[in-house]
Amino acid sequence: MIEKVGVIGAGQMGSGIAHVCAVSGLQVVLSDLSADQLAKAVAGIAKNLDRQVSKGKLSAEDKDAAMARITTSTDLAIFNDSDLVIEAATESEEVKRQILKALVPNLKPSAIIATNTSSISITRLAAATDRPAQFIGMHFMNPVPVMQLVELIRGIATDDDTFQAIKALTVKLGKTAAIAEDFPAFIVNRILLPMINEAVYTLYEGVGSVEAIDTAMKLGANHPMGPLELADFIGLDTCLSIMQVLYEGLADSKYRPCPLLVKYVEAGWLGRKVGRGFYDYSGPTPRPTR
Repeated sequence: MIEKVGVIGAGQMGSGIAHVCAVSGLQVVLSDLSADQLAKAVAGIAKNLDRQVSKGKLSAEDKDAAMARITTSTDLAIFNDSDLVIEAATESEEVKRQILKALVPNLKPSAIIATNTSSISITRLAAATDRPAQFIGMHFMNPVPVMQLVELIRGIATDDDTFQAIKALTVKLGKTAAIAEDFPAFIVNRILLPMINEAVYTLYEGVGSVEAIDTAMKLGANHPMGPLELADFIGLDTCLSIMQVLYEGLADSKYRPCPLLVKYVEAGWLGRKVGRGFYDYSGPTPRPTR
């Protein structure tokens, strides 16, 4: 029975995962290298809970109870009695492996490890731990409190008890599970990121402007957000790293990252989080950057 959940990484994804776990009645321990980042995450969770209260989705008492279930620490020893730890660090295999190696000595033998990776091999990450049978991919969508889907990905060694426990947890969190096989980028990003990459090629080749491409896909395909606007929201560095995983993992030229996407990342124009990507966010309304 999963009652205490640990979350590693207090960025946008980690904070969102901590938020939904706490609202669902689970004890949550949130860890990050930076105490400042932890303080920022807790403030962000409180703000998002307030928004849910104002919309009538949550009572003020439920909000206070959820906040009381969250504790934070910069020390991985905080996870010594967690039933499940979800790794939600940056989308880099090397970083994730280092975290997992450091985490393992702090866990009780029965603890399950999940990774929130959006593209990296679950089997390879599991092999960096002492418990591949108790390791699984649990890919939440951004923003976590709003998005309904969680992709569940078994590594080659993941046992059925682990899978069933995480599937039951997904339901408890009020989410819907989509079961994916352990191939590069799983389901959502295998389909979504090549579309975004193709939109960048369409811009690169001068077929349409930023505005024309986004308008065309919003009104022509009924997408709530255009692909370039969505790329900025995801983060262009994350988009590029997922395309690289697809390109290297499947060795097919159709997954080659667009040179313009590479250029934007090299320039540090990573999207909304830094105030500039395919749009400039410094003014009252976002303006296309080309």
